[in-house]
Parts: sequence; structure tokens; C-alpha cells
Amino acid sequence: MNTSTDRIERQIHIKAARSKVWRALANAESFGEWFGVALKGKHFVAGEPCEGNITYPGYEHLTWKVTVERVEPERLLSFRWHPYAVDPNVDYSQEPATLVSFELEETAEGTLLRLVESGFDQIPAHRRLEAFRMNSSGWDEQMTNIDAYVATH
Repeated sequence: MNTSTDRIERQIHIKAARSKVWRALANAESFGEWFGVALKGKHFVAGEPCEGNITYPGYEHLTWKVTVERVEPERLLSFRWHPYAVDPNVDYSQEPATLVSFELEETAEGTLLRLVESGFDQIPAHRRLEAFRMNSSGWDEQMTNIDAYVATH
């Protein structure tokens, strides 16, 4: 495993209490608002799937599907998904999924949010690089999105 190609790591310091950042992250409806997916009436429950229509412009024809791995209140939320699964004519269900983990750490100034998406080395070679590249830039945008969401809600 080459960690430079197998995982994406991001972190952001959010000037808000950990409980507030946790609500934006672990409440499925709130998550959907900043992430760009319609999750009204949905919940994140460990071991259960969660899905909704993507609302991000240009991707509205897709369904966001994850299986929630762990929910540890105010500390960790993780799920598995098929990265950059954007061709509606392809069945990605037989491919290995990556693991997305959000970890929260309280700091004197607010909350440190760490994101790790790992498992790209297991993605089929013909789509691995594009999935890594697109998710890498996507996570840059999503970290900004959650920061803005927490600041305004």
C-alpha cells in the first residue's frame, strides 16, 4: 500500500464547539445541506445504509449511497462508499469501497475536524487515479462547506 495514493487526508479548524460541529456532521439532514445531498428524514446509524439524491449542480442525476460504519458521538463518524461513482450505467456495487472517517478533537479555539478517505489502492486500476483526483479536490471543497455551514447555522 502506498499511502500517498491510498488515502486522502484533510483537516480544518472550525471556530465552534465540538457539539455544534458534530450536529453538522452526524445529523444526516444537516450533513446533506453542506455536502450537497438530499437527506431529509434520513439518519446515520452504524451498520446501516443511507442514500439520497445528489443536489450538487451537474450531479443531480446521481444517488449518493453510503453504508455507515461507526457513529461515536462528538468523536467519530465513518462510512464506506464507492468513490467518484458517477456513471449511472455502471454497477459499482461489486467494487471495493473506500472508508471515509471524520474525527473531531476539541481545541482551545474550537474544533479540529480531521478527514481521512482510505482504500483507493483497492479500486480497479482503470478508475483509481480519477477517483482519487476527483475526491481529493472534492474534499477540499467539502471542508470549506462544513466550515461555512457551522458558521451560519
